[in-house]
Amino acid sequence: MTSARSSFEDIGHSADTAASRDESASIIASCVYANGKRIADISIDDAGKWTNTEGHVVWIGLLEPDGELLHRVQKQFGLHSLAIEDAEHAHQRPKLEQYGDAIFVVARTAQLIDGRVAFGETHVFLGKGYIVSVRHGASTSYTAVRQHWETSPYALAKGEDFILYAILDFIVDNYMPVLEAIHDEVESIEDRVLTKPMTSNDIERLYMLRRDLLRLRNAIGPLVDVCGRLSNTDLPQIQTAMQPLFRDVTDHVRTVQEKIDGLREVLAFAFEASLLVGQSQETAISKRLASWAAILAVPTAIAGIYGMNFKHMPELDSPNGYYWVMGVILLVCLTLFWRFRKSGWL
Repeated sequence: MTSARSSFEDIGHSADTAASRDESASIIASCVYANGKRIADISIDDAGKWTNTEGHVVWIGLLEPDGELLHRVQKQFGLHSLAIEDAEHAHQRPKLEQYGDAIFVVARTAQLIDGRVAFGETHVFLGKGYIVSVRHGASTSYTAVRQHWETSPYALAKGEDFILYAILDFIVDNYMPVLEAIHDEVESIEDRVLTKPMTSNDIERLYMLRRDLLRLRNAIGPLVDVCGRLSNTDLPQIQTAMQPLFRDVTDHVRTVQEKIDGLREVLAFAFEASLLVGQSQETAISKRLASWAAILAVPTAIAGIYGMNFKHMPELDSPNGYYWVMGVILLVCLTLFWRFRKSGWL
């Protein structure tokens, strides 16, 4: 009995350890700031009490948390159940929702993985004295954002809405490496397309790039409306002084959209240019074949005439008939060759 009890205790301890390990992997950061300075790392279950202290902001970063962890966060900050449900299940479009004293923001992230654009999502809960970011899928950690702005306590002291701006600005900035990588590949395709027709692999790659760019544009398009609401509407969670910063993010998103549209146009031109180059080469080949066919038709026709085996043909009895015929054939063929060569067909 003692051995069995010990085994059950070991299993229970192992399960608790595994659960604790999973939770620690999901909690990227959980800390509190006072006047822009990081003063303590806190547990999720202690986060709520810090929001009641003036000048303090709780910043929690989560990576693909499970429902149990999200409900613990919900309990601390009184978050709406619909927003928690959205945060638990990804595949949301960019949006901004207001639930009582809190706002819920969804933004799409993007990374280039194995030559394809992979998408992720970031969900942000923001209320008085706290901000919670939840990442799903392909996205860059916001540790860099945290570390960067921790060196500027004056900026972090502006509050949780400044942290929201920093996160959105970081998301938009991370679209640029994806577009730069695609731009380099597009330039390579553009250089090749004028020298030779594209292969089936090139056409497939071009199609995939155009589709990925369209998906990227559709993913970031609604972010313009989100930032527009943050910069132009009277949301109580957003200070008036912060609105110009969100307008700056809106401008960055529009710049990204313009780059995407430009790349799509270049890819469309590359495809059309490849078709034109292919058609031009096919036309040149057709002209060359037609020229040689015309030249070869001359000796074929003459040989056919004198191969009809009639008894009475004037030139058959001529001692120089063969030489005359061969001379005529050579002269006509050379004349045709010269004319075709002059016109660029050969």
